[in-house]
Amino acid sequence: MTTAVIVQARMGSTRLPGKVLLNLAGRTVLSHVLERCNAISNADVVCCAIPDTGDSDPVAEEAERCGTVVVRGSERDVLDRYRQAAEVVRAKVVMRVTSDCPLIDPEICSKVLALRTKEDADYACNNMPPSWPHGLDCEAFTIGALNRASREARTSHEREHVTPWLRTRDDIRHANFAGPGHGVEGMRWTLDYPEDFEFLTALSAHLPGELPGYGDVLAVLERHPEITAMNAAHIDRARGCTASQLHGQAHG
Repeated sequence: MTTAVIVQARMGSTRLPGKVLLNLAGRTVLSHVLERCNAISNADVVCCAIPDTGDSDPVAEEAERCGTVVVRGSERDVLDRYRQAAEVVRAKVVMRVTSDCPLIDPEICSKVLALRTKEDADYACNNMPPSWPHGLDCEAFTIGALNRASREARTSHEREHVTPWLRTRDDIRHANFAGPGHGVEGMRWTLDYPEDFEFLTALSAHLPGELPGYGDVLAVLERHPEITAMNAAHIDRARGCTASQLHGQAHG
């Protein structure tokens, strides 16, 4: 059974155009994401799903340079782009990762995939509710669930953001890989603003070895709170509040 990690990537970004091709520690952001996805132990193939627009040609070229399968599809209907990519690589299970997460953790992704298998879930993730830093989010779903979403999702929000239909259906079997708590869900490790890039650049100078994971990043930030402060203005406060509220509902 083929498990594919499909990474959505594009050139356009209203807040930080071309962010996936920015040079982070000597390489593109996209190359960091793809390398980490290739390290997910229970995945078979990595595919980059890119819009079929001319401005995204450099993104496709970089993904191909990294040795990644490239599939191109609709810019706005990202859900259908995922369906097409899954069909090309003959995936039975898909893991969704976004290209603005250069710190995506292969071990956490592997555990989400393993949880989906263990629970025989149609859909598994690590953010229902958010309990890991923003930038470590990943989702896994069966090809049957993806195809059903592609057929039945109707709104532009559902089509553009890929998984809202899957996340909200009562007849979809869900599973969630919970994080460690202690407020880490309020941390911002993703790339959307110039300040995020400053944060990631400063952080990279302190990270150890090959493919540092969640614990390595957290240790650096505990030693260097000034790095966390670099993009603190863009932390999604509602993310932490939502997690706390849902935790309270689940245990109240």
